[in-house]
Amino acid sequence: MLENGDLIFVKDLSDMGQAIQASTGNYSHVAIFLDGLIYHASGQAGVICQEPADFFESTHLYDLYTYPEMEADLVKKRASNHLGAPYNASFYPDGNGFYCSQYIAKILPIFETIPMQFGDGEQEISDFWREYYRELGLPVPLNQAGTNPSQLATSPLLECKERNLHDSDF
Repeated sequence: MLENGDLIFVKDLSDMGQAIQASTGNYSHVAIFLDGLIYHASGQAGVICQEPADFFESTHLYDLYTYPEMEADLVKKRASNHLGAPYNASFYPDGNGFYCSQYIAKILPIFETIPMQFGDGEQEISDFWREYYRELGLPVPLNQAGTNPSQLATSPLLECKERNLHDSDF
């Protein structure tokens, strides 16, 4: 089912996942499948590549997209160049390392940046994000240039392959 260059968009039920989805849309994470491994920026480990069995979780749903014009070898070279980079937990555009969609946009430079949002439909900045940034000791980067998984998925350059897959589908 997974093919070289597939983009994997994740919907998850964690507090962070729910906060990202409430602020930005359907997805909380994005990764790419290259030569049998999944490359992504993980909040726990930074930029890594891992076996699919170690990536997929039973509590998440996955949608697969493809970029038909992708030069997978070039993207893999770029992806590999950033392995070991830290996770950009601040989501600031100039923060150290990468957050997931920032990493994908770096290695597959077809996406625009947009003003970052941290609301929940009721508040411009949700309680989750207020507390998150209070703990980081930083102001919320509201409207700074950035990316998010849902925004990447809406690119007219991508084609949706499969929706609502479970870990058992892989």
